[in-house]
Amino acid sequence: MKRIGVLALQGDVGEHVTMLESLDTVVVKVRTPEQLESVDALVLPGGESTTIAHLLVTAGLKEPLGEKLRDGFPVFGTCAGLILLSSEVLDGRADQWSYGALSVSLRRNGYGRQIASFESPIEVRDVGTVAGVFIRAPRIVAWDNGVEVLATLDHGDGRGEHPVFVRQDNVWGASFHPELAADPRLHQLFVDSL
Repeated sequence: MKRIGVLALQGDVGEHVTMLESLDTVVVKVRTPEQLESVDALVLPGGESTTIAHLLVTAGLKEPLGEKLRDGFPVFGTCAGLILLSSEVLDGRADQWSYGALSVSLRRNGYGRQIASFESPIEVRDVGTVAGVFIRAPRIVAWDNGVEVLATLDHGDGRGEHPVFVRQDNVWGASFHPELAADPRLHQLFVDSL
């Protein structure tokens, strides 16, 4: 049985834990480097990306996770987790950092502030339609050829289709919150890839 970690420093940890527990996995709330070492894969939840980044440093997890990512460790980041995995945050704070594990450039709050949050059906390749819950979501605006686009969204704002669910090797990222939709298929897709 796979041991899946959920980074449990800030954000929607409980929702990911509940989703993963429904999938016949052992779930570990990761708060220490020792707990990180005990898991086969990790979920980086949504929340506030700069806060999570700060807490990764203070918990002593920034470097151990960075090393694991460089070694091909499987990680699934949703919303803020996607920001932390990206190679470029175009409108981030001066002190904002990211791991560069996904070759994407994005804008924080790319679909609008909290008041502009929305839900939209998302057609995911080889999965079908899932509910996309977008809350201060990052918008992917550029990506390299090595990034597999699994789903896109046209938000109707004249900017066309943008990737909202991507994969590069063992690293997955979603602009939206699949854990808030009570649909385990995207988490299952990640677990099945391990």
